[in-house]
Amino acid sequence: MKTITFYILILILFIFTSCRRVMPIDKVIDGSLAFSVKQYNLMTAVMKDKPGQLPRTIDADGKLKTENSRWWTSGFYPGCLWYLYEYSKDQKIKDDAMMITARVEQEKYTTNNHDVGFMLYCSFGNGLRLTNEESYNEVLLTGAKSLSTRFRPKNGCIQSWGSTKKWQCPVIIDNMMNLELLMWAFKKSGDSSFYKIAVSHADTTMKYHFRRDYSTFHVVSYDTITGKVEVRQTSQGFSDESAWSRGQSWGLYGYTMMYRETKLDRYLKQAQNIADFLINNPNLPDDKIPYWDYNAPGIPDATRDASAGAIMASALIELSGYVNAETKEKYLKVAETQLRSLASPAYMAKLGENGNFILMHNAGSVPANSEVDVPLTYADYYFIEALLRYRKLLSK
Repeated sequence: MKTITFYILILILFIFTSCRRVMPIDKVIDGSLAFSVKQYNLMTAVMKDKPGQLPRTIDADGKLKTENSRWWTSGFYPGCLWYLYEYSKDQKIKDDAMMITARVEQEKYTTNNHDVGFMLYCSFGNGLRLTNEESYNEVLLTGAKSLSTRFRPKNGCIQSWGSTKKWQCPVIIDNMMNLELLMWAFKKSGDSSFYKIAVSHADTTMKYHFRRDYSTFHVVSYDTITGKVEVRQTSQGFSDESAWSRGQSWGLYGYTMMYRETKLDRYLKQAQNIADFLINNPNLPDDKIPYWDYNAPGIPDATRDASAGAIMASALIELSGYVNAETKEKYLKVAETQLRSLASPAYMAKLGENGNFILMHNAGSVPANSEVDVPLTYADYYFIEALLRYRKLLSK
């Protein structure tokens, strides 16, 4: 009898420990990418019947909300399709990606905002990288020239938004992300003006956007006559002095990318300093998915922003390749936790739900009560990118 009881206890212990066993990260990654393919195939089936439109989010009733290519996030959905083609090698997804990417082409002529990089490089840039489609070169070069028209020599930055009574020449931290298009254009054309604009913008932003602790302001506006700083404020953060979480992730990603493209040590140091601020922040939750602002009221019950976590994870994975072994391990530990969290039921939607987006619980602009606790295309884009980056790292 004692022997039977012993073996029953052993069986119970085995079942308990098996249930608690952590799934290997490569399984998490492949499972998440396979799910993303299925979810975005459903999305594409819907979007084929909406010519000229691209997915944005869902409305209060859970219905898909779309925009035309003028909306700043228009490049992310085709970018997701390109990434999923890269993973799956599925010809159907490639065809879908080309079809949807074409919907964004007219933005190569856009000169009235700074989001041309997001629009074109995430879509046509990934398409060119994966297919070498010759016509995509012209789209990207034209877009880079359009983006360059927003450069303001007085302050050394690309102007983000239009002038208002509140801001003469507003520059937002998000704009660091659009420099990748300019760096591509420099390498493709040999025109050094693209390089000079990108480096000038990165240097000026590094000088005036960041505080001593390496958190960043959201908006810095410059005087159009003197080029000097007019104000440092926020639009989407909790307060002018707070650390709006997605903005911090934009900064981390932007300086990591600029180091990759220029190999200038100052950008690597900046990226590492930003990473340290985020990783060591006492208000970063255990699952490493940030609140919408690191200084948000109501923590720990404040709204989360999965997009900030996805962008941060993707940046940390890349940054880990430029540092020593100890620091690499630190960055990847955080990024892996973020990927596991985002791939869990807490953040990943069920098949056919969530408007066919992948991630839930993102925050567009909490102060404006706009796109709060909803899916967002850029969250999906950087999540898929982070999964692919880690997958590639594991394969080495």
